[in-house]
Amino acid sequence: MSKNEKILIITGDAGESYECLYAKHRFEEAGYQPVIAAPTKKRMNLVIHDFEPGWDTYIEKPGYIVPSDIAFSEVNTTDYTAVLLLGGRAPEFLRHNERVIQIVKEFDAAEKFIFSICHGVQILVAAGLVNGKKLTCYENVRFEVEVCGGHFDGKNEAVKDGRYVTGQTWQSHPDFYRMVFECLNAS
Repeated sequence: MSKNEKILIITGDAGESYECLYAKHRFEEAGYQPVIAAPTKKRMNLVIHDFEPGWDTYIEKPGYIVPSDIAFSEVNTTDYTAVLLLGGRAPEFLRHNERVIQIVKEFDAAEKFIFSICHGVQILVAAGLVNGKKLTCYENVRFEVEVCGGHFDGKNEAVKDGRYVTGQTWQSHPDFYRMVFECLNAS
């Protein structure tokens, strides 16, 4: 592995704070160069999704403010070894961004690794890349995966299907990143 290898991290406002910072630090620790891409180069307002007793779903709190390194318009997919699609609420609007969809399709066409955690799978769904694949994600996104032909695995915290690695939530980080680095170290 060369220290010059870059990993593209896709997120935006309302992206999950812990997923963003964990990914950035974990890739740096392993010698990769993480590059955070967002709709524009700016300080993003990230969120914290947590699980509170008595609630039927997660709650959202303000999270860290994290700067993006580049705008989606500046992404050249040939510069990157892999792409990571983060969760939070950001994927709900990023899945409608034509450039994001194009970026993910370019990674797929180039047979590069595509990593997705939590709600990040919504971008894969919008890009038409889940049909026939075994995936996991946050359980409340299961319907989107299945209606588009994906096979949801709710038993495992992380799932690998070819060049795709998906994780359920930030609580899946140990299993998810174990698989991510198995992929990267094997290439």
